[in-house]
Amino acid sequence: MSVFVYLFRSTLEGQREAMGTPERAQRSMEAMMAWMRDLEAKGHLAEPGQPLDTAGKVVRGRKGESALVTDGPYAETKDVILGYILVRAKDLAEAAALAESCPMVIGGELVEVRPVLTGTM
Repeated sequence: MSVFVYLFRSTLEGQREAMGTPERAQRSMEAMMAWMRDLEAKGHLAEPGQPLDTAGKVVRGRKGESALVTDGPYAETKDVILGYILVRAKDLAEAAALAESCPMVIGGELVEVRPVLTGTM
């Protein structure tokens, strides 16, 4: 089995829609937790990860010049990464298939699925 990171992406508007009232926030969190418990029960949850704050900075290198720091984390695209988890799957196709049942995906948001490289550093 390989390990994959799921990056939960949304826009600030999408996050407000899902979490805008205490009732919606509770429903959203309950759906995500149920989905993660199912992944865990099937042996796919490698690490439950953490939610991430939407505040941040982007530090961009510029050859021969000092770094450029902008508000972020993703000021250019208006995307925010709301959190991550690590998942075990046999390959990228299975990892992507597992992400299809994520409540965020069902709600129209995005889960980026990336293989975690091991032993390369």
